[in-house]
Amino acid sequence: MISQEDYIELRLNDQINWYDHKSRRNQCWFKCLRLAEIIAAATIPFLSGFAGNSFPIKIAIGVLGVFVAVIASLLGLLHLQEHWIRYRATAESLKREKFLFLTQTEPYDKGDAFHLLVQRVEALVSMEGTQWVQSMMKPPKAESLA
Repeated sequence: MISQEDYIELRLNDQINWYDHKSRRNQCWFKCLRLAEIIAAATIPFLSGFAGNSFPIKIAIGVLGVFVAVIASLLGLLHLQEHWIRYRATAESLKREKFLFLTQTEPYDKGDAFHLLVQRVEALVSMEGTQWVQSMMKPPKAESLA
C-alpha cells in the first residue's frame, strides 16, 4: 500500500509537472511556428514588389510560400495549440484537487479523503489520455470535408 505522502509526491506531483512541462513545450512550439508563418507570409508581398525580373527574389518568394504551407500543415497535424490548452487544463485540475485535499476542503473534508483523491486524480489522468487518443485518431479538417 502506498502512503498519502508517497502518492502525492510520486504520482500527483509527477503528473502535475509532466502536464505543466508538456503544456509549456506545446505552447512554445505553437507560438514559434505561428510567428515564423506570419513573418514568412508577410515577407512574400513585400518581396513581390521588388521581384521584377529578379530570379533570386522569385525563388525566395517561392521558398517562403512553401515554408508557409509546411508550417500551416504541421500546425494542423501536430495539434500543438489543442494539446497546450488541454495539458494546461489538466495540470490546473490536478493542482486544484491537490490543494483541496491538502486543505481538507470539500469534497475532502470527510470520510476517506485519500481514496477519493486517488479516484479523482486517476479519473482526470485517464480522461485526458482518452481525449489525447481521440484527437490523434480524428482526421484532419481538410480530409473530413471531402
